[in-house]
Amino acid sequence: MPRLASVLETALYVAALAPARRFYEEVMQLPLLFADERLCALDVGGRSVLLLFLAGSTNETVHLPGGTIPPHDGTGRIHTAFAIAAEDLPAWEAHLARHDIAIEGRTDWPRGGHSLYFRDPDQHLIELATPGIWATY
Repeated sequence: MPRLASVLETALYVAALAPARRFYEEVMQLPLLFADERLCALDVGGRSVLLLFLAGSTNETVHLPGGTIPPHDGTGRIHTAFAIAAEDLPAWEAHLARHDIAIEGRTDWPRGGHSLYFRDPDQHLIELATPGIWATY
C-alpha cells in the first residue's frame, strides 16, 4: 500500500475574501502564495497550504491548461488547527490580544500539549496546538 506523507492543503470557505485574507496574513502571519477573485492560497510553515475559497465560487468544474479541478464547497463553522512550538504559546496569546481576538477556549491535554481556540472573521474555529496533543504530535 502506498503511504500518504502529510496533509498538503486545508480549505476554508469564506463569505468575503478581503477580510479573511487580511486576518490570515496579518493576525496569523501567513505569507500569500496566490490570489485571484475566488481564492487565496497561504503558506503554513513552508510545509502546507491554507486555501481560502469564496463560498459558492467553486461549484463548477475549473478548467486549467493542465487539467480540471472538480466542484467543491463547504458550509458551516469549520475547525482547523495550526501547530506551534510550546514556547511560542505565550507570545501567540499576547499577539492575539493585541489584535483584539477573543480566546474562546483552552485545553491542557493528557500528553502534555496545550490548545488555544479562537474564531476567524467567518466564525471558523481556529486552534493553536503545541506538541503533545496526539501520539503523532
